[in-house]
Amino acid sequence: MRLTAGIHIADTARVVTRSEAYDPPEYVSWQADASVLREWDQTLDASRSRRRIVDCLTPREHLDLFAGLLRFRFMDTFLKRWVKQGVISKAWLGTGEEAVTVGSVHALRRGRSGDVVGPMIRNAGAYREMGMPMAAVFRSYLGTGDQLCKGRDLHIGDLEYGLVPPISMVAALVPVFAGVALAFKQRHEERVALTWVGDGSTRTGDFHEGMSLAASLALPLVVVVQNNQVALGTRVEVHTRAPLDKLHVAYGVKGYTCDGNHVLDTYAATAQAATDCRKGRGPVLVTATTFRMGGHATHDEAEARDMLPAALFQYWGRRDPVGTYEAWLERSDLRLEEGAGAWVQERDALPQERRERNRFLLAEVARAAQEEVERAASEALESRGTAMPDGSDVDQGVYARACD
Repeated sequence: MRLTAGIHIADTARVVTRSEAYDPPEYVSWQADASVLREWDQTLDASRSRRRIVDCLTPREHLDLFAGLLRFRFMDTFLKRWVKQGVISKAWLGTGEEAVTVGSVHALRRGRSGDVVGPMIRNAGAYREMGMPMAAVFRSYLGTGDQLCKGRDLHIGDLEYGLVPPISMVAALVPVFAGVALAFKQRHEERVALTWVGDGSTRTGDFHEGMSLAASLALPLVVVVQNNQVALGTRVEVHTRAPLDKLHVAYGVKGYTCDGNHVLDTYAATAQAATDCRKGRGPVLVTATTFRMGGHATHDEAEARDMLPAALFQYWGRRDPVGTYEAWLERSDLRLEEGAGAWVQERDALPQERRERNRFLLAEVARAAQEEVERAASEALESRGTAMPDGSDVDQGVYARACD
């Protein structure tokens, strides 16, 4: 696959709509930047092995990746809207970091008896990409009773989809996933366990214990270090002196680094890590560099803007993972219509010019993703009136110890 020569920003019109009320300011009037698009291409060409992995992606897989980014972004928009409307008190968002989640998940084997993932708060997009209905994610925020945890917890999962519920304490899933990976190894299954941690999470005892065990037993575990530059309110250079991309050396395991705002680079790096694990060369640390475009949650976005330099938001705002991938797909020579589905064949005609055709197809993907998220949010809101927990099963599914 080759890209068309040159980068003509005037020809790169955005098909993804932006919201002044809900998107970061840097995204509202986002336009493709020629230097950033050159960086994107340079990242793809920097590694022959990763380029080969990316070149094997079909048009359908590219559109699925794009749809995944969009669904995650639109889900965050609805959650933020609910906060402003008073439906929920706050939400933890992955805005600006979508590529770390979506790229990683799409590099795994999904489906029954496939790989297993453990999302953290900024990886909620993994639920839908692993197959869970998006309405279930919205219901978890609403605390309705028609979900797996019956309204008991915001943190959800479903092993039917290969999803282990997260734990509030950061990095607590690392030893859990070392155990999952140990089970895969003992059963001689070519399956991989993957979880994400933030940059600050790498300084916890749970992370160290889990990685130490996984390394000593050579387990098929992938841990994605999602370096978004800040741990709650502490800048990465304050809490960490050693470079995170060298952390794997401390455990004697393999490590990869990738651009966490570049969905294809993240996809390829995770694919490399998963292959290593299936060949018995795990565990693997993947360090993805990205940036948190908001606060720790919706309640402290203003604080984050005061605490972090405006130049950081501007720099990473130009590297919006949704917009840059959209621009790359639009100017590519991919035959996206081959992966678009039956509705393309039902049309009388598509635009003849390649870029116009790609733009049209991407707009259709964006429309479908937005409609899916809107339906899911509406369905979840209906549950508030029909399926709220009534307390009758409060003592079910829990454990207690009798006291003298």
